[in-house]
Amino acid sequence: MTLRDKKIAIIGLGYVGLPLAVEFGKTRPVLGFDINEARILELRSGKDSTLEVTPDELITAKQLTYSNKLEALGECDIFIVTVPTPIDKANRPDLTPLIKASETVGKAMKAGALVIYESTVYPGCTEEVCVPVLEQTSGLKFNRDFFCGYSPERINPGDKVNTLTKIRKITSGSTPEIAKEVDALYSSIITAGTFPATSLKVAEAAKVIENTQRDLNIALVNELSVIFERLDIDTIEVLEAAGSKWNFLPFRPGMVGGHCIGVDPYYLTHKAEEVGYHPQVILAGRRINDNMARYAARSTIRLMLKNGIDVARSTVGVQGITFKENCPDIRNSKIADLVQELQSWGVNVVVSDPWADAEEVFHEYGIRLGTIDAEHPVDSLIVAVGHNEFRRENVTELRSLCRGDKPVLGDLKALFDRHASAAAGFTVFRF
Repeated sequence: MTLRDKKIAIIGLGYVGLPLAVEFGKTRPVLGFDINEARILELRSGKDSTLEVTPDELITAKQLTYSNKLEALGECDIFIVTVPTPIDKANRPDLTPLIKASETVGKAMKAGALVIYESTVYPGCTEEVCVPVLEQTSGLKFNRDFFCGYSPERINPGDKVNTLTKIRKITSGSTPEIAKEVDALYSSIITAGTFPATSLKVAEAAKVIENTQRDLNIALVNELSVIFERLDIDTIEVLEAAGSKWNFLPFRPGMVGGHCIGVDPYYLTHKAEEVGYHPQVILAGRRINDNMARYAARSTIRLMLKNGIDVARSTVGVQGITFKENCPDIRNSKIADLVQELQSWGVNVVVSDPWADAEEVFHEYGIRLGTIDAEHPVDSLIVAVGHNEFRRENVTELRSLCRGDKPVLGDLKALFDRHASAAAGFTVFRF
């Protein structure tokens, strides 16, 4: 059987799995598998609630079918696992979805199967955790009866420019021959090209340090922001000035949430501690970034108190709950931490977001989305996400949303001119 004749199963149809299934489904038989029946029914109806794939794009994947039935996987030869790999409340890797997906694949796969993992893990996880599960549930022997690959996802939710096929793909395999097969498989759809890694571990490590590096760079500018606030210097103005040098990296301060940057470093530090090394720089960066939501909330509260606002009887509006702009993804949103900190001061918080699903927000964070407008004014306002809808606002419109003489504007994404905001009557806080 040639590579082209092998049927692919994509396990997990979220932000990573669905675009992959659609791209492969344009040219070859693909089964999109997800345990969430509602998700399967949604996709069969031609809709994608993540907004990563348009209805027209779904139509182009003419050889893509969907199922949540285990027996449907029995027809497949290649299994690509794209399930989430979150962390628990103690910031430890939660491999439960990955293990359960491996059990599902192990029950379905036949001799000669190829299992490729795209989920972000720590170096060594595929061979140390996933392979034993596959062997136990299938009764097959690794690198004799079945083989593995690792090709880390590089999806950027909400990005309509740097899409799946336009991002160079790292590939790897458990044997030299399988490495070539995995590379050929992805080369068939990735127009930006591939980068064959020398081993599964190298590919796993490459993925986890991509976001660790970004996390540390953001932590640096976040710490600078805290310092400059005490020096009464505007951080954005400093960064713009420093950015006039050609090799200054344009990172901006802010809250670090989502499924990658705020999570992946903990996978690396977990493995480092397992082998006897306690990371210092990486965890320091994590502490800084994880504290920024509390810092933003307390800075807003401090300015409200300074302006004579009765905090315990006040209402603060928060615009945005998704972890990034122009995207419905609320996973690991640090704005939920900001809301919780405001509430701990007795503040009534009203959160609005035109992109987020209200039921999902309530289920995940216990926050009910509301309305912030001139008929429902607030005492202070925090613009937490740079959605286009919020970017189009002007400071006069924002001021109409607030009552009182001295409202605070928390412009966390630096969307508005600081001086114009002050002229409109706001006391401004921004990172």
